[in-house]
Amino acid sequence: MEMKSGLSTQCVHSGEIHDSEGSPHTPIYNSTTFAFPSTKALLDVVEGRKQGNLYTRYGLNPTIKSLEVKLAAIEHAESAIAFCSGMAAEAALFLAYARKGVVCLGDAYGGTLEFLESHLRSLNIPVHFLLGRELEKLTPLLKQGIDIVFFETPTNPVLEIFDIKEISDISHRYNTLVCVDNTFATPVNQNPLLLGADIVVHSATKYLGGHSDITAGALMGSKKILEPVLPWRKNLGQMIAPEVASLLLRSIRSLVLRVKQQNETAMAVALKLSKHPKVKKVYYPGLENFPYNTLAKEQMKGFGGMLTIELHQDTKKTVEFVDKIKLFKIAPSLGGAESLVTQPVTTTHHGLTVAELERRGITGSMVRFSIGFEDAEDLIADLEQAFL
Repeated sequence: MEMKSGLSTQCVHSGEIHDSEGSPHTPIYNSTTFAFPSTKALLDVVEGRKQGNLYTRYGLNPTIKSLEVKLAAIEHAESAIAFCSGMAAEAALFLAYARKGVVCLGDAYGGTLEFLESHLRSLNIPVHFLLGRELEKLTPLLKQGIDIVFFETPTNPVLEIFDIKEISDISHRYNTLVCVDNTFATPVNQNPLLLGADIVVHSATKYLGGHSDITAGALMGSKKILEPVLPWRKNLGQMIAPEVASLLLRSIRSLVLRVKQQNETAMAVALKLSKHPKVKKVYYPGLENFPYNTLAKEQMKGFGGMLTIELHQDTKKTVEFVDKIKLFKIAPSLGGAESLVTQPVTTTHHGLTVAELERRGITGSMVRFSIGFEDAEDLIADLEQAFL
């Protein structure tokens, strides 16, 4: 939009194409290719002299471009690139930029860890994994030469909070790019680019999509930084489909309403569980006794719809508890209308070795919840009956 607008207004209006039929929203352009009146007109677009639509796999499709304008707007970015999944976005970024090395801070999605550990290292790209308690090792690594510092905040699954501004300041001293996975927080609760990060990545499958019915991803940042990623997306065939782009456009229009409701319900559930005798620990940034609560208050506007608990139980008893839950659905993923429950050791971090799980403090008695749109009282009642 031309004028400076609030996030809710940007979610509704940014990037929308109003067609000749009077539609208030961008239509779905299913076309794989677009025709031109002359060879000159074709070459003007191919050679970059004019903006235009050309070929959907290249991203030169009106529905996809509309989505990318909206994605950039909601993260206060100059530009955005849409992908067919969050992992596609991360893979293209790392392949475009990671040559001297990558530092991954803290816990991360299991697919991200696998890509860094197995695939990037197989290309002889150095990858360094540092836990939050090992931040003193970051500067020595940066001095050796690192291309990207990557981290989630809050992290998956223990909701650890990293200081985006501090890490960005340190990394920029050594000309290292900082990429923050903002999937858990969403632009409603946190804006990494305004805190100094260079790139934001989203699994748009989650909160941006919000209805468990699409798979998509996105990168947001400056045009200069994102430009080298575009050929990787094109040639790896990672393009989002126009139909999916349209559904994501639909979902983003209600993003603020959805996330604020999930913030409120998650806080109510976290407070209740923090007082339950069978719960050993509650991981939720909004709780006053959470170790990162002060930092969360400084760099976040809300605490999200994700929370994790640890029970006074072994793995077997924890499985029995999860299996007794009725309203929450046992499933991976997060951010949808329905509340979900999962044990990280059986889904998101299933592929990690026992030693690596122990190093990261991920136990079999840990249960992760994605809070949906249900009434807090109903979710709490469901958990209460599962404890019996």
